[in-house]
Amino acid sequence: MEMDAAPFEELVIDELDRLPDEMVDGLENVVFVVEDRPEDGSLDLLGLYDGLALTERTQYGSGELPDRIVVYREPHLAACEDEDELRDEIHTTLVHEIAHFYGIDDAQLHELGWA
Repeated sequence: MEMDAAPFEELVIDELDRLPDEMVDGLENVVFVVEDRPEDGSLDLLGLYDGLALTERTQYGSGELPDRIVVYREPHLAACEDEDELRDEIHTTLVHEIAHFYGIDDAQLHELGWA
């Protein structure tokens, strides 16, 4: 599947807007970023939470750089056949990475069906 960066970013924004308020209201000092690929150039990683989970924060306060949730465009496009599948995969990636913000690890996400 092919899609330029701008329309892909619009899909990410749209899927982020569709997430339940309970999931996104607690996000503090987090930015969402779309990048083409992970640093290693692979197509295996769809997203990344780059930060300190809420459950691990002790003296986290003002002046801290924001945590980042990265959605990788090219791996998503390589994994999907059409826009509906792409939307579903972006949605799943956002939920997965937001869960890491809340301290939910990959094993728990697997049990819940989000990994």
